[in-house]
Amino acid sequence: MPNSSMLIAAVVAAGLVLLSGPFFIPELHKLKFGQSIREEGPKSHQAKSGTPTMGGIMIILAILIATCIAAHVSTKVLLALFVMLGHFVIGFIDDYIKVVLKRNLGLKARQKLLGQIIMAVVVTYIGVEELGLKTDLWVPFLASSVDLGFLYYVLVFFVLVGTTNAVNLTDGLDGLAAGTVAVAAVAYMFVCVHFGESDLAVFCVAIAAACVAFLRFNAHPAKVFMGDTGSLALGGALAGVAILTKTEVLLVVIGGVFVLEALSVIIQVISFKTTGKRVFLMSPIHHHFELKGWSENKVVGVFWSVGILFSALALWILKMN
Repeated sequence: MPNSSMLIAAVVAAGLVLLSGPFFIPELHKLKFGQSIREEGPKSHQAKSGTPTMGGIMIILAILIATCIAAHVSTKVLLALFVMLGHFVIGFIDDYIKVVLKRNLGLKARQKLLGQIIMAVVVTYIGVEELGLKTDLWVPFLASSVDLGFLYYVLVFFVLVGTTNAVNLTDGLDGLAAGTVAVAAVAYMFVCVHFGESDLAVFCVAIAAACVAFLRFNAHPAKVFMGDTGSLALGGALAGVAILTKTEVLLVVIGGVFVLEALSVIIQVISFKTTGKRVFLMSPIHHHFELKGWSENKVVGVFWSVGILFSALALWILKMN
């Protein structure tokens, strides 16, 4: 099924990441763009302190260039790139404040939220007014879609905020976020092909290829982290494709690992605040398994596998509809 455009996107995206890494990572070292590790995190992670972050710059630039070279840059592709780059800017500012200005909390929650609200409004307006996207919600196995009207704007906001934050939470172990995003992007490539969105499929291939190539430097022991610069942008990219293909519900399945990561944090917070007890040894849930004695590589491998199973389930659901 891969066509020449997809092949070009994969080669360009992966090639740019692999070629830029040996030059870019030493520069991050020189600039002292090192990651600060939370003291309350697993003790084994303290050895990662000082590892360069903001490696997401490599990924996002590679995706951008590969997509512009290999795809027909339609309004939908431009909108998908806009969502990705908008969250890239938010993540870059957040990382810059934390790493360069040495303010650990980075952007305030309301500042991030404002940026994401602006993204949601712009994306929904252009999607509905310029691309003719309907304000309905496709629900698997239902005979018809559900028209949400104005509430569709609210849905887009929650899809963007939920996905970007969930991918950001998943970025806690070497290679975990890059691998799971790559799996989700491959699944969305098939979704795009199913709906005849060939240019968005090329965009998804570029995402997957750039993330896989990034593992050359990000697999355990990581030489560089993607940071919020990468995780927020990649979450935005996946959310953008889901919105443009009208498969917001399917994203919950394809991104099942991200959903579990986010739910583990929500459950932990609610449980601790209401009962004073923790459900997990630590959240997000990948840390729980670490503290259970699993090696970092085992946790990552299992989560990748779970991501593949979720993606396979999503594609089966799509086929059955």
